[in-house]
Amino acid sequence: SRSGCVRRSGAAMSHRKFERPRHGSLGFCPRKRCAHHKGRIRKFPRDDAKKPCHLTAFMGYKAGMTHIVRDVDKPGSKQHKKESVEAVTIIEAPPMVVVGVVGYVRTPRGLRSLTTVWAKHLSDEFRRRYYKNWYKSKNRKAFTNRTKEESDKAKDFDKELARIAKYCEVVRVVAHTQLQKVAISQKKAHVSEIQINGGSVKDKVEFAKGLFEKEVPIKSVFNQNEMIDVLGVTKGHGYKGVVSRWHVTKLPRKTHRGLRKVGCIGSWHPARIGWSVPRAGQKGYFHRTEVNKKVYRIADGCPKSEGGVREHKNATTEFDLTEKSITPMGGFPHYGQVLEDYIMIKGCCVGTKKRVVTLRKSLLTQSSRTALEEISLKFIDTSSKFGHGRFQTADEKSKFLGALKKDITADAAAK
Repeated sequence: SRSGCVRRSGAAMSHRKFERPRHGSLGFCPRKRCAHHKGRIRKFPRDDAKKPCHLTAFMGYKAGMTHIVRDVDKPGSKQHKKESVEAVTIIEAPPMVVVGVVGYVRTPRGLRSLTTVWAKHLSDEFRRRYYKNWYKSKNRKAFTNRTKEESDKAKDFDKELARIAKYCEVVRVVAHTQLQKVAISQKKAHVSEIQINGGSVKDKVEFAKGLFEKEVPIKSVFNQNEMIDVLGVTKGHGYKGVVSRWHVTKLPRKTHRGLRKVGCIGSWHPARIGWSVPRAGQKGYFHRTEVNKKVYRIADGCPKSEGGVREHKNATTEFDLTEKSITPMGGFPHYGQVLEDYIMIKGCCVGTKKRVVTLRKSLLTQSSRTALEEISLKFIDTSSKFGHGRFQTADEKSKFLGALKKDITADAAAK
C-alpha cells in the first residue's frame, strides 16, 4: 500500500523505530558455568627464534583495587603533563615452581604431546592437585614411583629430554603456584603449562632443564609498561532473569503477569523457541579473556630483616617517599595482606578477590601511544578500603590522633 511504502522509506513517522540492535551478544553463547576454575590459555604468543628463551605466562591471585596518581606523557593531548588519577588492580604473584617439561609434535590435526619429563622432588601442594580429597586418601602414591631408583631415572631423564629436543616443535614447562605464601585457605596448588618462546628447540629444552625445581619470579616474565592479557573466571551471580542476564527492556508498568520478561519469544511456527531468544539462566562464572592491560608496576614482596620484622617499602614512589607497603590500612577487604611479589595493572580484571588469574604476554604487536607510554607513578593510595580512609599509614594516624585511651591503658598494664 501507499502508506506502507511511505513508512518503509522513512519519509513519515520518523519518530517510530522499526529496527534496533539485539540485546546481549550471541558470541558468548552458551552462557553456562565454567568447567574449570582457573584461566585456561587456549593460544600462546607466536614464537620467534631470534629472541632469547623466555616464559610467556604466569599465575597470580587477585587481592583488590586501589588508585594511583601519575603524570600523563602524551604530547599533543590535553592531558599531557597533567596529573591523572586512575584505578588499578593488585594481583599477588609469589614465585612459581617449575616441576616438569612437555614436548609437543605438530601433526595435521594439531599438536600432540610426545612425552613429559618430571623433576625428582615434587612438593605436597603440587601432589594434592591429583587428589579429590588428600586428607582421606590412604596411599597418596602419586609420583612416588618416579622417586625410586634414582640412577635409572637419571638415564631416562636425559633420554626423554633428548627425544623432546630431536622431535618436538613446541616446548612447555609445567609450573605450579605456592599457596602457602598467600593468605588463602587452600593447600592445593594451581598447575599450568607455560610455553617457552624464543631460541631453537634445543635451547628451549636446556632453558626448561635449568628451571627445574627452581622458583621463577614474575619480574622475569613481565616488565613494567608492558601490555598483557588477563584470563580468568568472572564473578558468579547465580540464576538470573532476562532483564539482569540479557539486559532486555522492561515491559510497561501495567503489563499483565509481570514486566521483567521478553514480550514475544517467537512466532507460532516454527513451533519451537529459537536459540537466540533471551531466556533466564546462569549469569556470571564464565571464562573470559581481557586483552591489553597495561602493567604499571612489578614490585618485590616485603622481606624479613635480621630481627624477623618485615620491611614495608614496596609502595614508595620517587615523589612519595613514605615507607609503606601496598597493603592498605586494615588489609584488602576479603583478602588480607599482600606480603609477596605483586603486579599492578591498570583498571579492573575478571574474578572475585582471592580468585586465581592467569597472566599472558600479548598476542598482538603493540604500537599505540597508550601501549608505548612510559609510566611514572607519583602516589599509590594505601588508605583503608573499608569506608572513607583518611590516613595512608598507621604512623600518620597515630600522629594525628595522639595518644588513645587504649594505648595509655596498655602502657600502664605493661608497667
